Amino acid sequence: MTQRAAPCGMLSIMSRDSGDRLGRWERRTAGVLTALAVVFIIVYAVPILWPAVDDGWRRACEITNVTIWVVFVGDYLWRFWLSTARWAFVRSHIFDLVVLLLPLLRPLRMLRLVTALLVLNRRTETWSRGRLALYVGGTTVLLVLVGALAILDAERTSPDGNIRDYPQALWWAIVTITTVGYGDFYPTTLPGRLVALGLMIGGIGLIGFVTGSLATWIVERISTSERPSEATKEDIASILDEISRLRSEVAALRSGRGPDGHGDAPP
Repeated sequence: MTQRAAPCGMLSIMSRDSGDRLGRWERRTAGVLTALAVVFIIVYAVPILWPAVDDGWRRACEITNVTIWVVFVGDYLWRFWLSTARWAFVRSHIFDLVVLLLPLLRPLRMLRLVTALLVLNRRTETWSRGRLALYVGGTTVLLVLVGALAILDAERTSPDGNIRDYPQALWWAIVTITTVGYGDFYPTTLPGRLVALGLMIGGIGLIGFVTGSLATWIVERISTSERPSEATKEDIASILDEISRLRSEVAALRSGRGPDGHGDAPP
């Protein structure tokens, strides 16, 4: 019995050690990957916002973009290797895998931006509601800015496109994420429509969270402000009750009876 239980104990120890190694890796690389994600967005944005940028700078931005994306792929593969339940890891990170593989297709290269957003998202599940609400508000703004970049990248060179500069793309992203949908600007290419789809889905979730958090905060503030008044009412009632008892005792003393109503008052 002891010999059969030993391998199970060994597997448990190995699994725990692997989980610890994965956690240590994610903690150690969180800051570096976050910085790389920010650089990634910047070097992606430069050639889009400044189409007339020098060819050398354009090439440098593209090389940096691809290099950082390869680092993200390497991080995913290494986390997969460190995980003992590897297929479970793949199933729980299937979206990460999709957005890492699809940018291999040139028309979908703007999906690399989603990879950067996922890296920035990695550790938010441990945040408190207050910090999470602040984070989601910031993420909403970032999603609008990045969505505008992606749609401009997809639509600018399309013969039928109507989004030609970043202010137009930014207006389109705001209108889309808030589900207003004026229709003055709209995507005409398949990559552009995929960007629109992602922005719509992400916008519904993020705007809903922000609205719900704001409503909860208002309700809590109102409840908190009402608590002191309720306590004050209880205190006043207690004081009035005490005054009433004191009056009864005083009246009993004046009438020559004791405070309990039986017998003589004390001399």
